[in-house]
Amino acid sequence: MDTQGRRPSSAPARKPTRLSTLLAAVGAPLVLSACTGLPSGTQPIDDFALEDYLGRWYEIARFDHSFEEGLDCVTADYATRDDGGVQVINRGVDLSKGEPDVAEGRAYLLEEDNVGRLKVSFFGPFYASYNILALDDAGQWSLVTGPDRDYLWILARSPQLDDATYRSLVQRAQDLDYPVEELIEVEQGEECEPYRQG
Repeated sequence: MDTQGRRPSSAPARKPTRLSTLLAAVGAPLVLSACTGLPSGTQPIDDFALEDYLGRWYEIARFDHSFEEGLDCVTADYATRDDGGVQVINRGVDLSKGEPDVAEGRAYLLEEDNVGRLKVSFFGPFYASYNILALDDAGQWSLVTGPDRDYLWILARSPQLDDATYRSLVQRAQDLDYPVEELIEVEQGEECEPYRQG
């Protein structure tokens, strides 16, 4: 772990870029592949209720990608749209520069209302899947993947997640053949307070 208590990624360091460059990171590789797919051997939850999933989620840990590289204090806010979809607002901060970053997108259910699969877009017609692999009965944490095992997020309703729950989610991901050694923990402490919205 580094001085901020985060697990370092084993991947080579990359130049920080902003959430708003999501197209470059996700648009090309995911659109050209099965961008709304589901990793083989995984299953989305089948007792999903979208209205219960709305609101703010804090990013506890993730596999790093160029569209989030260097960002901490990451939150995702979900709200209903007039067209029946979901408004997505992702916020993060490059704490080394004091620079906040915001990306706004939209999401729609991919399957039946009770299945935890959505497609999310931050640019035009390009969508990537958002697959919920596990969700707390009380809706306090979530384990989310993209279309393949290069994407993984641990989310929570509060900025901190207790160690036992965190370890349990990491173990669950490992059991599904995710390279959990690549997870980095996201700073969500006092340093983030000046940048909190809402």
